[in-house]
Amino acid sequence: MDALAWIFAAATVAVLVAYEVSLAIAQRRRPNEMARSAHATLREDWFAAISAHPGTEVLAVQTLRNSLMSATMTASTAVLALMGTVSLAAPSLHASFSAGGMGLRFTPRLAMELILLALLFASLVSSVMAVRYFNHAGFVGGMPVGSEARRRWFSAGSAYVRRAGILYAWGLRQLILVVPIVAFILYPAAGPVAAIAVAWVLRGFDRLPRGSADP
Repeated sequence: MDALAWIFAAATVAVLVAYEVSLAIAQRRRPNEMARSAHATLREDWFAAISAHPGTEVLAVQTLRNSLMSATMTASTAVLALMGTVSLAAPSLHASFSAGGMGLRFTPRLAMELILLALLFASLVSSVMAVRYFNHAGFVGGMPVGSEARRRWFSAGSAYVRRAGILYAWGLRQLILVVPIVAFILYPAAGPVAAIAVAWVLRGFDRLPRGSADP
């Protein structure tokens, strides 16, 4: 039974890893067609546009505040899920690590529970760092356009909005990748099926509609 569960666990992880690797390759070869790189450029272009027009400081701060609140909600979701998972998984983790007083009993369920905890923790860290960068970008965006301080901090502000958006996207993505792991924990055979379904859904989100990024 454990051998079959290991196969399901390996298949679940393999599907997710294979999709992420293929996405990274596509990202390098066709960055303008991929949502992550295109949206990062969009945020930089937005910051450059508002920095070129006086009177847009309030608009910039409001837009960045909305983004900051979205990242805050993702961080809150991740930390609540992490706390709940730790509470629910603690008994089985304790039993696995001290089974019969003979040391660690590493099972497929334990492996997937650890992956689940890692994904939730990564989502929390990514979202919190996105909040940090959006916060810093808000200070830059609120500086008067044309001022010496705005010119001095423009490059940093542009980099902040780019990093914040990428980190926010990673935080959301890691929450989505939790789904196949949870499916496996509930019923091992459902793990690979859920992983394929999630990869298919992400495929649509990770690619821009044809012609949407044309100049």
